[in-house]
Amino acid sequence: MSNMINITIDGKKVQVPAGSTILQAAQTVGIHIPTLCHLDLHDIKMVNQTASCRICVVEVEGRRNLAPACATPVAEGMVVHSNTLKVMEARRTVLELMLSDHPKDCLTCAKSGECELQDLAELFNIRNIRVSGTSMSTYKKDISPSIIRDMDKCIMCRRCETMCNQVQTVGALSAVNRGFDAVVATSFEAPLNETVCTYCGQCVQVCPVGALTEHDSTWEVVEALNDPDKIVVVQTAPAVRAALGEEFGLEPGSLVTGQMAAALRRLGFDYVFDTDFAADLTIMEEATELVDRLTRHLNGEDVPLPLLTSCCPAWVNFIESQYPELLDIPSSARSPQQMFGAIAKSYFAEKLGVRRDQMVVVSVMPCLAKKYEATKFEDDNNQDVDYSISTRELANLIKRMNMDLKELPEEDFDDPLGESSGAAVIFGKTGGVIEAALRTAYEWVTGETLENVEFEDIRSTSYGLKVAHIKVGDLTLNIGISSGLGNARALLEEIKAGNPNNLHAIEIMACPGGCVNGGGQPYAHGDMKKIQARQAALYREDCGKPIRKSHENPSIKKLYEEYLVKPNSEKAHHLLHTQYTAKERV
Repeated sequence: MSNMINITIDGKKVQVPAGSTILQAAQTVGIHIPTLCHLDLHDIKMVNQTASCRICVVEVEGRRNLAPACATPVAEGMVVHSNTLKVMEARRTVLELMLSDHPKDCLTCAKSGECELQDLAELFNIRNIRVSGTSMSTYKKDISPSIIRDMDKCIMCRRCETMCNQVQTVGALSAVNRGFDAVVATSFEAPLNETVCTYCGQCVQVCPVGALTEHDSTWEVVEALNDPDKIVVVQTAPAVRAALGEEFGLEPGSLVTGQMAAALRRLGFDYVFDTDFAADLTIMEEATELVDRLTRHLNGEDVPLPLLTSCCPAWVNFIESQYPELLDIPSSARSPQQMFGAIAKSYFAEKLGVRRDQMVVVSVMPCLAKKYEATKFEDDNNQDVDYSISTRELANLIKRMNMDLKELPEEDFDDPLGESSGAAVIFGKTGGVIEAALRTAYEWVTGETLENVEFEDIRSTSYGLKVAHIKVGDLTLNIGISSGLGNARALLEEIKAGNPNNLHAIEIMACPGGCVNGGGQPYAHGDMKKIQARQAALYREDCGKPIRKSHENPSIKKLYEEYLVKPNSEKAHHLLHTQYTAKERV
C-alpha cells in the first residue's frame, strides 16, 4: 500500500500509515517508549504533542541528534533504536534536570502514587541527582474551593493547557515566561476564582504530577463525623458507584452501589442517602419547565428555547462567564447536589426535629466543580451542602479506615431520601439527563404510558455533538446533546445564530463522556475504555431498577404531597431553583 511506511525499531520490522510518529509505530509492536508530556486522547480529539520533556528520545540512524519519538514522523526505511546506552543516559539526564527543580515532598504530595514523574524516577532508579544548583523556581500556591495549583511542581508538559484551550475551549491557562520561570499560568497570573476557569477539573485529570489537585476536604468531614452535636448525612452521585471500585482493584465499570452504602455507614454517617433521589426531584422540576415552555411556544408565545439542562456546575460557570447574553435559556432548576442539600436541611431536618445548623450535609461527587457550587447556596449563613468530596477522596477515606470495599456486604440506602429510579442513575452519563426528562415529559404530554423507556437515539459512546429527533405524540422534539465544553461552545454559537436546527432542548455536560469522566473520578490516564465501561455500568443499574421513571418514585410523590405541593410551586422555586448572573473574569 502506497500510504504505508516501513521502518525498523529495535530490530523489529514495522509497517504504519504515513504521518505516524515513531512513538505510534513502537506501540503497534509492543515496544514501550516512556513519555511524560505526551498524551493522546484521540476519542475526544486531544493530542498533547509539545515534545517539551524529551523523555521519549530515541536514536535514528543517519540523524546526528536524538529525536523525540512522540513528535518525529516516520520515513520509509527509517531505523530506530529506543534502548541504546546513549538514549538511556539522555533520559536519565532529562529526569535529573526536572527533579533538580522539583519539590521533594513526595510523602505529603496529593499525587503520590499517581505521579508519572515519580514513576519514571523509580523506573530509572534515580537515587541521587547529579545536577547541582542553589536556586529553585517558586510560585505562590493558588487555592480555590475546587482546585489547588502548586506550580512549584509544574514540569511544563502543558497537558492542562491543551485540555483547557483545545478540548474545553475555556482559555484559563497559558504557558508564560522562560527558563526557570517558565510555568503554565492564568491571565495576569490571577487566582483561579478570578478567571474564566469553570472548575471542570479536566486539567487535574491530565496533570502528570502534583501541580494540579483537588481541594481535599476529607479531614473536615472526619471532624464533623466526630462531633457528637452534629447529625451528618451523606449523598452519593450516580457516577461514583461506577468508578469507586477501581480504587480497590476492581475492573472499570464494576458497580459497587451496595458496598459503597455499607462503607459510608461504617465511616460513621448518621444517614446514608442517594443523590439519585434528588436527580428524580430535578426531573420533576426540569421536565415541568420543559413542558411549560413547549406548550407556550406551540401556543405562539415568545419563550426562551431551547431549554438547557442545568445539572452541571462547570457548564453553568461556562455560560455565566462566556455567554451572559444567553442566561435566560438554561433551566432554573438547581443541580441534584444542591436540591438534595436544600431538602435535607428543610424537609428532613424538620422530620428529625433539628435545626439546619445542627445538620452537616456531605456530598460524594465525581466532579470538582461541585466543591465550588456548594459554597454558593446557603440560608442564614449556613450552606445547604457543607462539604463536597470527590470519588478519589471517598476512596482515601475508606482506605484510611482500614476497610476493603470488595469485602463489604451490600447494603441499601436509608429512607426517605435514598429511594430513586433508573432514570436518576443515568444522570452520570452524557445524554442521561435529557433521556430521564423525556421519560417523564412523554407521559405528561401524551397521557400515555411509555412502555419502552430507553431512548436509543439519544445514547452515544462518542464525545462530540449529537442531535436526536424524538417523537412525543404529534410533536417531534429536536434534542441537542453536548459532551465537553468545546462542543457546548459550538451549540451555543448555533443558538446565537438563530437556532437554525430548531432545537427544543439541549443537555450539556462539561466533562467528555459525562460525570463518569469527571475531574474527581479515579484517574483514567487517557484510557477512554474505562470511561465507556463506567457508562455501561450505569445503564445496567438503570435496567435493574424496579422503577425507571422519576415521576413514579414513591418518595418523590410523598415529598410533594407533604411539603412542596407540586413541581414549580412557590416553595419548590424557593428551595430548588436559582438565578444566573453574568460573571466578568479574566
